[in-house]
Amino acid sequence: MRKFNIKVNGKAYEVEVEEVGSGTPSVSAPVQAAVPQAPAATVSAPASADAVPADSTQVKAPMPGTILSVAVAKGDTVKEGDVLCILEAMKMENEIKSPCAGTVTAVGVSKGATVNSGDLIAAIG
Repeated sequence: MRKFNIKVNGKAYEVEVEEVGSGTPSVSAPVQAAVPQAPAATVSAPASADAVPADSTQVKAPMPGTILSVAVAKGDTVKEGDVLCILEAMKMENEIKSPCAGTVTAVGVSKGATVNSGDLIAAIG
């Protein structure tokens, strides 16, 4: 038997622990479950910061997630409130809408891409 003093939420407890067996524990061969690997998604490279005009309005991802669909392409004309893409985050589909009217000058995502908060979705000039 071994004795230990343990504090839980500021209250002290004295506990006794009995060792079972002697020496080093025996270890049987580890069992590894086969975990299927998902094939890597091929995603086109997002627009670089150099490709985005300085005077454009940048629409950025509000949260991390996966792009389910992209509704615009470079050169498209959009109105304020038009859906740019659908972002899935925490099992919810979120419409990412245009904050202003203009022409899409860059698209930074593609279908199936994983984005982080703050990643460029599109630029509107």
